[in-house]
Amino acid sequence: MPEEKTADYDAVIVGGGHNGLTAAAYLARAGRSVLVLERDDHVGGAAVSAQAFEGVDARLSRYAYLVSLLPQRIIDDLGLDIGLVRRRYSSYTPDPLDPTRGLLVDRAADAEGARADFARAGVDASDLAAWDAFSDETRRIAEALFPTLTEPLPTRGAAKALLGDDAVWDAFIERPLGATIDARFRSDLVRGVVATDGLIGTFTSLDDPALDANRCFLYHVIGGGTGDWDVPVGGMGAVSAEIARAAATAGARVLTGAEVLSVAPAAEGRSATVQYRHDGEPQAVTARTVLSNVAPAVLERLLGDAGALGASGAAVARPEGAQAKVNLFLTRLPKLRDGTVAPEAAFAGTFHINELGVQLRTAFERAEGGELPDPLPCEIYCHTLSDRTILGESLRDTPAQTLTLFGLHVPDRLVDRIGNDELRDRIRTAALASLNSVLAEPIEDVLAVDAAGEPCIEVKTTRDLEEALAMPGGNIFHGPLSWPWAEDDAELDTPARRWGVATRFPDVLLCGSGAVRGGAVSGIGGHNAAMALLEADAAG
Repeated sequence: MPEEKTADYDAVIVGGGHNGLTAAAYLARAGRSVLVLERDDHVGGAAVSAQAFEGVDARLSRYAYLVSLLPQRIIDDLGLDIGLVRRRYSSYTPDPLDPTRGLLVDRAADAEGARADFARAGVDASDLAAWDAFSDETRRIAEALFPTLTEPLPTRGAAKALLGDDAVWDAFIERPLGATIDARFRSDLVRGVVATDGLIGTFTSLDDPALDANRCFLYHVIGGGTGDWDVPVGGMGAVSAEIARAAATAGARVLTGAEVLSVAPAAEGRSATVQYRHDGEPQAVTARTVLSNVAPAVLERLLGDAGALGASGAAVARPEGAQAKVNLFLTRLPKLRDGTVAPEAAFAGTFHINELGVQLRTAFERAEGGELPDPLPCEIYCHTLSDRTILGESLRDTPAQTLTLFGLHVPDRLVDRIGNDELRDRIRTAALASLNSVLAEPIEDVLAVDAAGEPCIEVKTTRDLEEALAMPGGNIFHGPLSWPWAEDDAELDTPARRWGVATRFPDVLLCGSGAVRGGAVSGIGGHNAAMALLEADAAG
């Protein structure tokens, strides 16, 4: 057997997204030598800010835009200086059947105010009581499960015991989400508001017994132990930049413009090897452990023959994303057809459009049949109502606003059927039409123009996300979401398995959104991979 050569690094991290940077910061702080390889000329992955429109001094959170799952533990451990703004308004939902009225959910409202808001939207008082009970149950789930995300995986039985309520567990974990929602609420408007947390980025039916919607819903309601989604001050790029600072300060080396070409696990007494290209030249580096911050399907490609010859498990299937992303810059907020709600309140939370329960089901069926949903279910977020710092000084004192629109049930398969350029054009038309259906004036009248005189609207399909971010199928979660626990019969005999970051190779770990408990801007995948590596080191 050849003599083993000392590895160049304790850990080489493939991908400089926020999770890879989190892992790098933890490992470097623990005294490990760390190299992060990032193909772009900047770090952050999907958690970045960018000037999306030529000549417009606004840095938008281009892909990811809100923060919920980033644990305070990680912020404290790494000494991160991150500002998060809690939004007063949870959501506003115009009634698609009568857009002159809508449901405003105001966190500051007292019981009488909430009753008035629901009544104004035509929602029966029984649904307000059901809403309060439903919210209480999701809060209890969040309080029980969120703290476990930065600990070794609990078993399913242990997670159920932490919740301590079999009826709630069955309603949200064992039973299709659609059945639970339909049983609780009479108003289809309220059903739609609740259901969307189970569908964002996930192409599925609410009634599918595979429970993909349930898993998506769970991650959307447990963040921070409250389920709140906060606005990052300075944009999402400020979050990644602060984690990158922590990694660099701790001594991690971050190399941008470094495209990883292959990953070879340890074999025959040799350390793992990562080959990459930098400045046009092929390079190679060895590591005791390789941490993958890319999607599992991308890691399979990098592993090449090694992946095909792995001891167990089939190759990872190509995932499918299911959303459209539209960024807009406005001269001012548009007027609503609902004159009882100020635009500054309606757009300050999550603005739901054409998301009745029946509309969501019809949209899924239409997309499953190969067509773009009509109308397009949309959710809109306005960063600048909470944080003006992403605007240049010349814009901060103006009425200008950013909007981020997220279109649901736009699966990647539509790109193959329609063509990417044509689909992008159709999404633009559908998104504007959906938005205009609830406005008192065309959104086009308040769209700003860029330096070339073009309207400030940017559309990203799933294939655009794949090209920009190396997310196969444009899947924002890197693949199917998993429950945040291990099954009761799972083998948890190694640190990597206990922390939910294992691959088929003991010296290759997942540290990104593809890990168990991955997805969203959380740093959890990076934290847990670092903990697994350090635990393995401690065990010798």
